[in-house]
Formats: sequence, C-alpha cells, structure tokens
Amino acid sequence: MDHDQITTSRTVVIAGASGFIGSHLRHSFLQDGFHVRTIGRRATDDAQWSDGVGKLTSVLEGSFALINLAGRSVSCRYTKRTADEILRSRTETTRLLGQALAGCTAPPSVWLNSSTGTIYRDARDRPQDEQSGDVGSGFSVAVARAWEQELLDAPTNVRKVALRTAIALGTGGALNPIINLSRLGFGGRQGDGEQRFSWIHVDDVYGAVRHVMDRPSISGPVNLAAPEAVTNAALMARVREYFGGAGKRVGLPLPAWSLELGARTIQTEAELVLKSRWVHPGVLLGSEYAFRFPDLDSALADVAHNTGRGLLPVPLG
Repeated sequence: MDHDQITTSRTVVIAGASGFIGSHLRHSFLQDGFHVRTIGRRATDDAQWSDGVGKLTSVLEGSFALINLAGRSVSCRYTKRTADEILRSRTETTRLLGQALAGCTAPPSVWLNSSTGTIYRDARDRPQDEQSGDVGSGFSVAVARAWEQELLDAPTNVRKVALRTAIALGTGGALNPIINLSRLGFGGRQGDGEQRFSWIHVDDVYGAVRHVMDRPSISGPVNLAAPEAVTNAALMARVREYFGGAGKRVGLPLPAWSLELGARTIQTEAELVLKSRWVHPGVLLGSEYAFRFPDLDSALADVAHNTGRGLLPVPLG
C-alpha cells in the first residue's frame, strides 16, 4: 500500500464537528491516528457550507468516511422561525453533501448521517429497533423523516447509514440540566416517571461509528443506544446517587405542568423530557458490537469522575 492509499484509508470528514458529539469524535479519531477534515461554519474548518458544492467535493475527495452531524440544536422553543431553522439545518446540509459526493472521483466508502432516536413513537410497551420499531408523529418525527429521506435520495452510490442516536451522555451536554435539577433538590421523577429514557455514552458513539465504518454489510438505519433503557424515575434516582450532593437523599418530583412552565422559562420544550424514548440497538447487537458502557451505572460513574461540583453550564439553542 502506497502513501496515498494509507492516507486515504485513515482520513475521515466530519461535518458539524463543533458540537458535543462532533468534538468528541474529532478528538477520538485524532487520538487513534486518523486524519480529520471538517466542514462547518468556523473559519478553521476545511470547508464552510457557504463555499459551494465544489469546495465540499474537494474536501471529501479521497477520504475513507463522511460523518455528518450538522443541525441546529433542538433545545429551544418550537416557533415557526426555530422550527424552520431546525429542519433546514438538517435537510439542506445533507442535500449539499449528497451533491458534493456525486462529484467525487474517489468518494468515501461510507456516509454516516446523523438522525435521531426520537423518530420512533412514544413507546412504553416494548423497545423500538430498526426492523420492528414504529415511526411516530409530530414535529420532531417529521424532521427526522425528512432528514433521512434526504440521505436516501442523495444522488450517490456511497453506502449510507442513518445514525438514530439516543441521548448522548458525557462530560457536559444533555446530562447537565438533569444534574443541576438534582443538585437543587428537584431530582425526583419528571411527569409520571414511567417514560423510558434511552441513552448512549459518548465513547460508545465513537465506538459504534468505528464499528459501522468497518462493516460494509451495515447500511440503512442504525440505533445508537445502550442496551439498557431505564424509566425516568430510575434515571433521576441514579443521577441523585452519583451527582446529587445535598439533594442526594431528597428529590422533589416535577409534574408535567411544572415541566411545561419551566421549559417556557428556559426557552425549550417539555417534550424532550416527557416523551418515552425506548430505542433498542438491534443492528449493533446483531453485529456483535461490544458496548464499553452497557448499563447506566457504569456510564454515570464515568461521567461523575469528570464532573465538577456546583451548577453546571447549560447551553441553550
């Protein structure tokens, strides 16, 4: 294998590398000796979305894999403006990448495009896997379906994978507001507490991405979620145990009406907490992916080891 082939096989392109998951993937790939090119909105990216299809094609040319994580945060109120931004930030970037890939003479062998585990219905009766899961309804589901359709319709024969990702746990990110509630003494169940909470440790996001990249037989939707989904009540109890501080023993419950009120106050949507997301990693388990953090206790213990005391920063959309 010559130098160019070695470089190609160890080069990945990450679109949307500035977010919580993207930053972690970029760091992990670099740590493992990969070359990383990025597409985004920063001056330091190898290409920006405004550069046009030709520039995107040049960045993708000769790489081994494309990982697209671009999309506006959903932690916001769903006004017409923000709803349009959420949809366009996903579909338009995916469409541009498809056009860019169509122009490559040496395209990557695989395109992993972000999607979301919230594409499934509010499920409390059984887990939702890639084969038997039921697609739900509502705004978030409509966005996910449009997002995946853009991937499917893209004019390229590159292997395509839709990463239906559950809540990613790590230092920072989606866990911070839950930790803050616990530390303020409001770490009890949210709503009736019976809604399922599917999650994945951010290290397993990277591990699963590597796993899928290296298996040409895997295409289509892939659920990125740990095998153990827990109820909201169980989640909050474990968060109190690992992060609660003074609120460890007492966790006041938050009924649905209070969550709706609080969501309006901090400019987000209560659906992010109240919807039951029971996402099962059928494809990963069927292809013998070994989770580093298969259960919530091991994941929370790892996050706690790297989390400071006091209230934590919570970025809003």
